[in-house]
Amino acid sequence: MAAPEIILHHYDTSPFSEKVRVMLGIKGLSWRSVIQPVIMPKPELVPLTGGYRRIPVLQIGADVYCDTQAILAEIEARHRKPNVIKGADCAVNLWADRLFFQATVAVVFGEIGEAVPAEFIADREKLSGRPFDIAAMKAAAGPMQAQWRAHAAWIERGLASNDFLGGSTPSLADVAAYMNVWWLGRAAPGVAAALLDGLPKTVSWRERMKALGHGRRTDMTGAEALEIAQISTPAATPSSDPADPSGLKPGDAVTVRADDYGRDPIEGRLVSVSPERITIARDAGELDLIHVHFPRVGYLLTGA
Repeated sequence: MAAPEIILHHYDTSPFSEKVRVMLGIKGLSWRSVIQPVIMPKPELVPLTGGYRRIPVLQIGADVYCDTQAILAEIEARHRKPNVIKGADCAVNLWADRLFFQATVAVVFGEIGEAVPAEFIADREKLSGRPFDIAAMKAAAGPMQAQWRAHAAWIERGLASNDFLGGSTPSLADVAAYMNVWWLGRAAPGVAAALLDGLPKTVSWRERMKALGHGRRTDMTGAEALEIAQISTPAATPSSDPADPSGLKPGDAVTVRADDYGRDPIEGRLVSVSPERITIARDAGELDLIHVHFPRVGYLLTGA
């Protein structure tokens, strides 16, 4: 039997989706692309995830992976060569996802904020649970540009003796940091050029990362992806960690939610929990059983 296809639910301007696309490029993998809406509603995504609406989402058969932490770890586990996740990469990934990304958001929307549609602003306010204040972002753009350049200078230092942050070949650290450089360059190229001025190693590294490509992409509809989930069986999961501090056991009714933004509760039955991952099972209405996977870091697991 052929291995199930890699299906990425994403949209082309999504910075976090770019992380996954670059990972697929490094691995030289073929994958199916399902373009999801930038804002709600997402009627062909939430039946898979149980309500999780952040992008990207990875689907392999009836297994659904939420958050790039879980997505990239699963790609690495299934396709080990070339090795991408090395050493303390996961900690670097968290820096890039949160501290560096916060600076990138402020700089991007401080530059393009007046052109952002009202519908997008309303959607992101619901997602984050706080005002999406373009005026505040514009006011903060100057100081945050200085912060962004300081983060980029860390990249420059990390490239002192190698082509990539991970050494002679790209690692998760490169993928995570590149997301921020890619997004600023796409959204505000003039600002990106100014902030990278005097950082020649970072500029050259950006071109090497771009050249890695995105693997072999072919399109798929959301309806086709839902049908695949319906006819598939979830993969076996590792045993649950008996020492997990939550005290929850497989079979318990649980709720999972992010600890930063997009905190919509996802309910299901606990399949397993480890220091790396939470897996829940859902009876997805018209769909058969689906396993939904979340990272342990950054997600709160509680009894339902």
